[in-house]
Amino acid sequence: MSAYWLLVPLLLPIVGGAVLGIVKPHSRKVMEITVMTVTLLTSLCVAVLLWVRPSEEAFILQLAERLTVKFFLDGSSCVFAGLIALLWPIASMYAIEYMSSEEHQNTFFAYYTITYGVTLGIAFSANLMTMYMFYEMLTLVTIPLMMHGLKYKAVVATRKYVRYSIGGAAFAFIGFIAIAIYGETLDFRLGGVLTGASGNRTMLEIVYVMAVMGFGVKAAIFPFHGWLPTASVAPTPVTALLHAVAIVKAGAFAIIRITYYSFGVDFLHGTWAQYTVMGFAIFTMVYGATKAVKEQHCKRRLAYSTISNLSYILLAATLMTPAGMSAAFAHMLAHGVMKITLFYCIGAVNVKAHKYYVWEMDGMGKRMKLIFGVYSVAGLSLIGIPPMIGFVSKWDIGNAAVAEASPFAYAGLVALILAALLAAAYILEIVVRAWMPREAEKTTDTVSTGETSAQETSVQEFLPVGWRMRLPLVLMAIAIVVGGIFSVPILRFLADVAMGIR
Repeated sequence: MSAYWLLVPLLLPIVGGAVLGIVKPHSRKVMEITVMTVTLLTSLCVAVLLWVRPSEEAFILQLAERLTVKFFLDGSSCVFAGLIALLWPIASMYAIEYMSSEEHQNTFFAYYTITYGVTLGIAFSANLMTMYMFYEMLTLVTIPLMMHGLKYKAVVATRKYVRYSIGGAAFAFIGFIAIAIYGETLDFRLGGVLTGASGNRTMLEIVYVMAVMGFGVKAAIFPFHGWLPTASVAPTPVTALLHAVAIVKAGAFAIIRITYYSFGVDFLHGTWAQYTVMGFAIFTMVYGATKAVKEQHCKRRLAYSTISNLSYILLAATLMTPAGMSAAFAHMLAHGVMKITLFYCIGAVNVKAHKYYVWEMDGMGKRMKLIFGVYSVAGLSLIGIPPMIGFVSKWDIGNAAVAEASPFAYAGLVALILAALLAAAYILEIVVRAWMPREAEKTTDTVSTGETSAQETSVQEFLPVGWRMRLPLVLMAIAIVVGGIFSVPILRFLADVAMGIR
């Protein structure tokens, strides 16, 4: 198969979304059909490309002697692209029902669809130049999604997101320039491209830390995590997109790329640079989980959970071993499936029951059985209860840390266990309240945030949850359980990717 078939799933959602925004459909039904058709065709194309992987690069453009835009599907690309292609149609189906009463839906779904193609551009990038270009495009196309409705809080959150993203881009760009100057090539090569740069080691180690922190903005690493909880004011289809599929996973994927494919583990392993970024990941794991326990707003609680879980991925990646790389990808996949499910459950409660806070979940399990049944499954998996997919990925990270056997690796293992215990606290509180309610507690949280209070919502009717919301949740719950029980083929594939076999 020609490598230029890689352009089809990239251009299909970008062009389709642009056309949707320019040529506005005369009815919502036409818009829904257009969005789902484009999304499903894109995922089908990705599936075919993963099955019959092109062996060549798709060269597109040469901007300068070493600055080329080209695409290639290697093992790492397959992992990220597979996650995106699996979750995006489900996300779009959910979003269609969730956004049914919102204004400016055509514009929303135009950018929502374009974001699919841009995210695939990051996955398919053959070199640092292409990845950085699509990485910045991702910031631009998600701004209108975060600002949807143009409410004051949404505008403030978007400004914060832009400021953080610009700062992160600047640090990441320094890493890009360093690889362009000192690397043998800008292409991604497992093992890195800095074999002849030993004379600039200290400077390059500093640059690596800066680049990780730059890409780490989207991966919400401390102290550059602040934009993520604030972004929870966006509609749930957007926050789920941010937390589970596109933005945060793009940041984690970029860090894996520059660590294993640009700077190289032979260059970095055992250096102060490795232990510095590992230290940030360890601290963020515990910090995010601690903040999640304290947070009473359900979506923001899940946002802090995302901050913690993203650093599970970063901890595994910064072990700088094949086992660490494999474990990082394992948790990237697991977290994507688990977190999008949790957000969609809470989003259904928000939009159908108008409840937003932890203390408002009392007794909701009996009123929304399917929603909280799925939430319980996804939550237990996030904690790490076997045999679900969350247990498998955490076990993989723990094994990789023990095998690496450095003091920082053991510290990471302790942090992993502590973060899992804290996850049990912030997940099970909602589960227990939903299924075993206690007397409602009084709170003044709604006064300061402006959210609808329990007293105001008590007289509102529960809206029915339609099949477009129910079906994605059921499919994700099945994936969480089946993915854990039949995880061996997936883990073997990821191990082969880390060894360069796939």
